[in-house]
Amino acid sequence: GMDSSERLGRHRWVVERTLAWLNRFRRLAIRYERRADIHEAFVILGCALTCLNQIKRFC
Repeated sequence: GMDSSERLGRHRWVVERTLAWLNRFRRLAIRYERRADIHEAFVILGCALTCLNQIKRFC
């Protein structure tokens, strides 16, 4: 089944917000690393720091 256009916009907004959070980290906004594994490590680190900040906000 296809989602209605109202739900599609909601999911798109969540993805855009998540990418904006990751773009706060300079190394993720502009990719300096040539190796994919190092870039993936920075993405994981950025996600962990973003989650930590969100957890601190609610606790």
